[in-house]
Amino acid sequence: MTADWTEQLWASLPIPAFLLNADDTIADITPTAEAFLNMSDKALIGFPIWDKLMIDAPLEESFARVRRDQSGLFINNVDVGGGNRPPVQCNIQIGPLIDTPDMVLVLLEPRQIADRMESAHAVKSAAKSAIGMAEMLAHEIKNPLAGITGAAQLLSMNLSGEDQEMTDLIVAETRRITKLLEQVEQFGNLRPPELRAINVHDLLDRARRSSVVGFAAHMRIIEEYDPSLPSTFVDGDQMLQVFLNLLKNAAEASEGAGTIRIRTFYELSLRLRRTDGSGAALPLQVEIIDDGPGLKPEIADAIFDPFVSGRENGTGLGLALVSKIVSEHGGWIGVESVPGRTVFRISLPVAPKNTEND
Repeated sequence: MTADWTEQLWASLPIPAFLLNADDTIADITPTAEAFLNMSDKALIGFPIWDKLMIDAPLEESFARVRRDQSGLFINNVDVGGGNRPPVQCNIQIGPLIDTPDMVLVLLEPRQIADRMESAHAVKSAAKSAIGMAEMLAHEIKNPLAGITGAAQLLSMNLSGEDQEMTDLIVAETRRITKLLEQVEQFGNLRPPELRAINVHDLLDRARRSSVVGFAAHMRIIEEYDPSLPSTFVDGDQMLQVFLNLLKNAAEASEGAGTIRIRTFYELSLRLRRTDGSGAALPLQVEIIDDGPGLKPEIADAIFDPFVSGRENGTGLGLALVSKIVSEHGGWIGVESVPGRTVFRISLPVAPKNTEND
């Protein structure tokens, strides 16, 4: 393995990693570790790791054992903090460096990200199965509904008073069910995304402008954009629909009166593992945050499933469609909710360099 290849591998590690000298000073760090601590390598290299990283575990003994036995150690569920960020629960891997026994390699795996990925994968698998069944049923149910609607309309021609009100109710309800079924069929008719390099802030601005003249007319919308974000690689129309659905969901959660924050930032450590075992970097982050009452605990884990809704008259299809679109773009969506703060977070890929000028 060449030195250049080794340097590329080190720089590409998707999780924070630290290389320590014999005296536990930091010899090198990955770019992901810089992002994790929100500090540059100049502020970290050469300093004792204990001055820069706060770890809720007696790691001095672990480092000594790794150096003595020349074998790795795993420590799970440890709070790790430092720099300008609060503690995060991590799994820690410690290993010796081959041919340099006094040096130690420390890898951090933030559990928050791993747990959310596992949960999101399970949710999306359930959603895919339920949607497939619903699509099949929707097609079969629409035909008899059309017959019921037609029969009710014919009956109403010779009725009056309360009897006609009953037939009008039948027509109205069958049309409502038909509209719901058409929304279900939309999942199956969604075309494959036409990917191109797009500035995510342009899409968010379009979604915000549409919101403030409609469902979010009485909401306060705050933008917290990272202007240095590179382009993402998405279908503009489909991703615009995602942002509009999430903004509408936030407005409805706050009953049209409250504050919505739209936040963008870059996070190197986020990667999505595909079913084939390969990994995909998803560093572009978009968060839509509302100050509503939060999700009901009984539906929080299934909010992306079809027909799961926190509103009395909700169809439960909006967030399921959002999840489907994001998944088909190779992205990831998750949610964290407590009373007064609900955060929907979308993670997207960066556009390949050869597409930037398309």
